[in-house]
Amino acid sequence: MSIPLKSSQPWYREPWPWLLMLGPFVVILAGTYTAWLAISTSDGLVTDDYYRKGLKVDQTIARSERAKALGLVAAVRVTSDTLSLRLTAADKQFIAPERLVVIVSHPTRAGLDQTQTVIREGAAYAAKFRLPASGHWLVSIEDEAKTWRLLGNVVLPAAGEVSIGGTAEVSRHP
Repeated sequence: MSIPLKSSQPWYREPWPWLLMLGPFVVILAGTYTAWLAISTSDGLVTDDYYRKGLKVDQTIARSERAKALGLVAAVRVTSDTLSLRLTAADKQFIAPERLVVIVSHPTRAGLDQTQTVIREGAAYAAKFRLPASGHWLVSIEDEAKTWRLLGNVVLPAAGEVSIGGTAEVSRHP
């Protein structure tokens, strides 16, 4: 009686060594990609003057409260290359300024942030803004004297106007 012998194959023809090597190989690829990503992009969330900015937080909150007290609402419309807005106020004594400072910033990529001074043309303001990425954008609208400020979000591509300010911080109009 003889015991049948298994046919012996070289190790590289067996599936198990390759399956066991797949895990470390994937980890090496993921680590290389993560290192490349960390080196090639900047971390726009870190600021050099964090202490000074922290001291000004009360002034920033006061400007937002001033806009709320005036009842300011901005109807913002964003197209592929233009940002237009209409500014209204509940306070009848409020006079719309000739110029506004509009800051459009990406929440995580500071290199895409843009600041424009927009000039009033009739009842509306308009400026050229080229926003390269879709997704969430933070919009800050303030007067040149920095006495009030409106903050809100715009999600691109936007289907219509976005209202910033008033009682509801962000609401959509079709």
